[in-house]
Amino acid sequence: MNTKVITRTSILIALLVALQYATASLGQLVTGSCVNLVLAVAALFSGLWSGVIVAAISPFFAFLLGIGPKLILLVPFIALGNVVYVLLLSLLFKRFGKLPQSLLAVACAAVCKFLTLYLVIVKLVLPTLGLPEKQVSVMSASFSWPQLVTATIGGVLALLIVPQLKKAFKEQ
Repeated sequence: MNTKVITRTSILIALLVALQYATASLGQLVTGSCVNLVLAVAALFSGLWSGVIVAAISPFFAFLLGIGPKLILLVPFIALGNVVYVLLLSLLFKRFGKLPQSLLAVACAAVCKFLTLYLVIVKLVLPTLGLPEKQVSVMSASFSWPQLVTATIGGVLALLIVPQLKKAFKEQ
């Protein structure tokens, strides 16, 4: 990893934390979309490893900021969903390239993130924790369809922003 990638990754982590903090009161739809935007920008502008690092770190900062579930046990699984998202988005974007085909990359990555979080957290982990039914219901709802929506919104916004960033930094 070169200095440029390390610097960009650091800036994106700082932006991610600032956005998580600033949008926390606006709800999952806004905060999640902002987080997924930063994850997608990291992967598509700074590279796969930058995306993976930002994706893995993101839920730990969210936990420390008091955003999202209060169970530290869920944080690694959220990181897994994020990493699946950036890996697929990065790899599929390289294959499909420019708009409108790149929307397929976003759609596939968003669906896979949603499925990862839903299957691992909702179907495997939450039922084993012995939590009250109401708490499980609330957590299950946040790891279902909103994940698909926020990953899609963040990815589409990144498709609009990344070309402008590449142009500004004279990269292609």
